[in-house]
Amino acid sequence: MRKLTSDQQSVASDQQHDPQSRLVVLDMAGTTVADGGLVERAFAAAARHLGADPAPMLDYVRATMGESKISVFRHLFGEEARAQEANKAFEAAYAELVDGGRVAALPGARETIEELTSQGRTVVLTTGFSRPTQDAILAALGWQDLVPLTLCPADAGGRGRPYPDMVLTAFLRTAAAQDVRQIAVVGDTSYDMLSGVRSGAGFVGGVLTGAHDEDALWAAGATHVLGSVAELPGVLA
Repeated sequence: MRKLTSDQQSVASDQQHDPQSRLVVLDMAGTTVADGGLVERAFAAAARHLGADPAPMLDYVRATMGESKISVFRHLFGEEARAQEANKAFEAAYAELVDGGRVAALPGARETIEELTSQGRTVVLTTGFSRPTQDAILAALGWQDLVPLTLCPADAGGRGRPYPDMVLTAFLRTAAAQDVRQIAVVGDTSYDMLSGVRSGAGFVGGVLTGAHDEDALWAAGATHVLGSVAELPGVLA
């Protein structure tokens, strides 16, 4: 049997015994950002734009919070052209609401990101929205320079949650972690939890400030459930 060199043994030991979360991938709406139900309002506007009654669809929209919005519209409207039209209408309606000052940081969110950064961790913000909508939210909050990287599904090949693509893209682009087990993924939906589990993240944290309840978060694979993201620096420390 081939023996490891002393350097190889040191690296293997570090990877096995260092659970430190060096890369923290945070969701936006419901986790770090409060939007006051704007997703449902924008969805209703999109459904009406296509001549559909949004009421029968809202349960599905709520259940799939956290998933890429175009995926939701593909399920609801079937045809790709109608799904794309609905998604465009949704993004336009949401952007208008954001421009109207309807979004705010959740209590302690900015301070949490700053504290995580001061601890030597790299923070990445992710969303299921398109890039223009994500940028509009960041601008409304004054967060354009808060983190070194922000990601939407298009930045990760087009697949959003529950796929692990955005988490793994953050891992590859930042090179902040040596091992996927050194990633912490935090969000408010079961889709956030699934993306974290599928990426191999060592810490998969659910927060109770958004769409899904504690039971749903645990069932989807959360390793921790927190009252809010403000608790995260203390838990990781």
